Amino acid sequence: MADAPPAIPVMGPDRPILAFGDSLLAGYGLDQGDSYPAKLESALRSRGVNARVVNAGVSGETTAQGLQRLASVLDAQTAKPDLVIISLGGNDMLQGEPPAETRANLDRILAVLNQRGIRIMVLGMMAAPMLSQDYARNFNPIYPSLAHKYGAVLVPFFLQPLMDKPDLVQPDRVHPTALGVEEMVAATVDDVAEALPKG
Repeated sequence: MADAPPAIPVMGPDRPILAFGDSLLAGYGLDQGDSYPAKLESALRSRGVNARVVNAGVSGETTAQGLQRLASVLDAQTAKPDLVIISLGGNDMLQGEPPAETRANLDRILAVLNQRGIRIMVLGMMAAPMLSQDYARNFNPIYPSLAHKYGAVLVPFFLQPLMDKPDLVQPDRVHPTALGVEEMVAATVDDVAEALPKG
């Protein structure tokens, strides 16, 4: 059996990352170490990035609730994040909130981060198939539009790695299993590493 390649040593400055959003970040139904932020930190560190990913996910959170707590969460960090990863809007969709409200709330969230000089990564969502075409037409463009407006890195559809793979999804048919999270991390870790400020 061939030896595994040696691990890349973790080097360079501390890279604080804030994962801010809903249950997809909080790790709904999973052990703490299996959440997206925890697995992302491990994946970055295995590449030599001295990442410290803070999990500020709250299950069930809407964009309105995220906007309400954003400033206090940012102020509570021990160091200004090099990057904030945003995953919000899924609960707005499931609760039938008007896409215009979701867009306005996300716009204000990104504006706050922009004013603080923090790099942003947006984890995009797509309207669920059971919703109307009219809803999807108004909801789906929110993420690319706002990412472009604020110069944020965009993951077009965060749940893409789970599509048509029921073994990667919990019985609620919404949230990823631990294996599903690993697939989501594998699909996005390059984007996260690229989004970090150089140096």
